[in-house]
Amino acid sequence: MTDLQKLRSSIDSVDEEILSLFMKRMELCRSVAEFKKLNNMPVFQGDRERQVIERIKKLTGDHGLEGGTAALFTAIMDISKLLQNRTILADAPDYKFTVPDFSGAERIGCQGTSGANSETAARMIFGDKKLTFCRSFEDVFRGVQSGELDYGVLPVHNSTAGAVDTTYDLMAKYSVYIVCGIYVEIDHCLAAKAPLSIDEVSRVYSHPQALAQCSDFLTLNGLKTGEYGNTATAAEMVSESDLSERSAAICSVECAEKLGLHIIAKNIADCSVNRTEFVCISRNMQVCPDSDAVSVMLKIPHTQGSLYRLLTKFYVNGMNLLRIESRPIRDGSFDVMFYLDFSGRISDPNVKATLLDLEQNLEYFRLLGTFRSE
Repeated sequence: MTDLQKLRSSIDSVDEEILSLFMKRMELCRSVAEFKKLNNMPVFQGDRERQVIERIKKLTGDHGLEGGTAALFTAIMDISKLLQNRTILADAPDYKFTVPDFSGAERIGCQGTSGANSETAARMIFGDKKLTFCRSFEDVFRGVQSGELDYGVLPVHNSTAGAVDTTYDLMAKYSVYIVCGIYVEIDHCLAAKAPLSIDEVSRVYSHPQALAQCSDFLTLNGLKTGEYGNTATAAEMVSESDLSERSAAICSVECAEKLGLHIIAKNIADCSVNRTEFVCISRNMQVCPDSDAVSVMLKIPHTQGSLYRLLTKFYVNGMNLLRIESRPIRDGSFDVMFYLDFSGRISDPNVKATLLDLEQNLEYFRLLGTFRSE
């Protein structure tokens, strides 16, 4: 056996000792959890945690390893707290929700006008029901929160351009819930009122996301751009513009055909596979029977390792993080709000315990809803 093999064998032996002691500690934590549950005590006790970490750092005996031992025992205590929460919160009441009634919905809103990708998404959920087209994303949120709309359909993420920031910002502003998600294949084209050549186009209008998704085409052809609230409303504006303006819009082929526009170029997105995820929102919490993912928003403290400790909760509970987004809170600080989607059913005890743990221990936390992941 080589010297390296001997060292590795010794490390394996030490690892087994560490594991044995770790399991012993977890058994003690279960007993602590039962005591706290019996005496109605909280799981998190900040003074106790600080005392443990300070004690460990003093016992380390190597200044260069104090940070490492602090991180190790912080992780062990976080796992311990998760274990305690599973015990203490096992009998906590379930979240109250109803099952969506898409077939009975009468007031459905989406942003834009007929031919918008939002309409396509809404049709995939609600079929040929009458839709209310709203001027802005915020009008959709406002209508759902006020009860004027039963459901609203909005884009949230694109496979090429990423998050739709406006939707995330409004999700933080309005008290609504995500009911389901739907994916729409996006086929952008360049269309104008007259049969122009690309060189004759003076400016291209569309939603910022659509412009970003077609940036290679726009740059290659040296086209000037102008942002508009929606691809379909941009196309509508172009259809009503004066021919002398020589403006064009990026929109769907279906939208261009509906408005009688001339299609100058098709398939102009940077990526051949271009999809946008839309969410359906409601005023009250509703959960589809096939929902297998949960969406939350939260704020974490500006302390060392806070994001790592947050992610540990999901890893230990076996929940895969599907997406992490962050947006500035816009209160004059540099604080951000995190948006997380993770795998799990709302009825799962581990999911319930994790959500309650986040609710009790974070500065700000909100359950946004559930949906079916791909």
